Amino acid sequence: MADRTVGIVGAGIVGLAVGREIGLRRPGTRVVVFEKEDRVAAHQTGHNSGVVHAGIYYEPGGLKARLCTRGRDLLRGYCADRGLPYEECGKLVVAVTEDEVARLDALHTRADDNAVPGLRRIGPEEIGEIEPHTIGLAALHSPRTAITDYPRICGSFAEDIAAAGGEIRLGAPVTAVRPDGAGLRVIAGGEDTRVDELIVCAGLHGDLVSRAAGDEVGPRIVPFRGEYMLVRPEKAHMVRGLVYPVPDPRYPFLGVHFTRRVSGDVEVGPNAVLAFAREGYRRSDIRLSDLGDMFTWPGFWAMGLRHWRTGIGEMYGSFSTRAYMRAARRYVPDIGPADVVRGGSGVRAQALDRDGSLVDDFRVHRFGRVTAVRNAPSPAATSCMAIAEHIVDIVHGGNGRPPV
Repeated sequence: MADRTVGIVGAGIVGLAVGREIGLRRPGTRVVVFEKEDRVAAHQTGHNSGVVHAGIYYEPGGLKARLCTRGRDLLRGYCADRGLPYEECGKLVVAVTEDEVARLDALHTRADDNAVPGLRRIGPEEIGEIEPHTIGLAALHSPRTAITDYPRICGSFAEDIAAAGGEIRLGAPVTAVRPDGAGLRVIAGGEDTRVDELIVCAGLHGDLVSRAAGDEVGPRIVPFRGEYMLVRPEKAHMVRGLVYPVPDPRYPFLGVHFTRRVSGDVEVGPNAVLAFAREGYRRSDIRLSDLGDMFTWPGFWAMGLRHWRTGIGEMYGSFSTRAYMRAARRYVPDIGPADVVRGGSGVRAQALDRDGSLVDDFRVHRFGRVTAVRNAPSPAATSCMAIAEHIVDIVHGGNGRPPV
């Protein structure tokens, strides 16, 4: 019989990585993962672009910077060991104006501080050698940036959890968390389960589940829909790897970019449009309770006053393919509105503080017997195995960590 039971809310890539890490570090611990959907990786993990980030963008010393670097190496090794796709196709971050060149140089300094492997600043000639259909004044070339298949990695993590004696309960939404002596009782899918520790990795519903378990109100999750265009097959050869703009430092989003998938498809996107439901994958998806959560949070209105012009521009691009592709054509001018079709979409769980600040770094709260992941946007998938180490260190201390 297991000595202890640890409950995990959410079978996305972070929750499953945590469950796997507990099995490795705490043999004999029973892991129970509660997932409201009928499959793993149903939301953010299953709708992202499949990129394994190299650590270019993140504030040196912050959790994102540290865990992305560690997580990338762990993920690369895991995929090699399990025969999962992992292709280092490389990335260009391209500046097309003098103002962007200045921001690119600042980004280069940050990336050097983060020890991004193999990163080089290049000029127009080398841009054309690496990506013949891409133009720009200067670029950062990250040859170790990769692509993978995160849903398949989730499936493998789930197998690891089961092999260690754990359990993944699908169709089991958590509806209540109650104190029970030195532990907790989790009501999920109509079942009552006692756990000694609870780890909340609930993504789009992370704030709601955390509050139900006793955490503070903020930060609140505000959903942003990211819509993709799919490049028609006859033009897909024009992008060999990944082509990104220089990001706007005011936002935690990376801008519309070109991404080659492990399937061979090439996507353009995503944009960042306010969604009207936590699972608002379509423009028509509206959930009144989710709107109420947003509208009653002071930070929502502060954010709106600060960024409403950008929001209107993103909405316009959502409805107009021509407007959507206008920004993308600055980098790859030969791919225009006629060369793409509308693809899928995802919803980003963006944490928002009371003052209207978009939370950038990963944020984890610990209270009582509960550890809650309150903000884990990109590069959370890249960093998932390192995030798992970090969380298990918080819950159990560093003892038992496998050697690096």
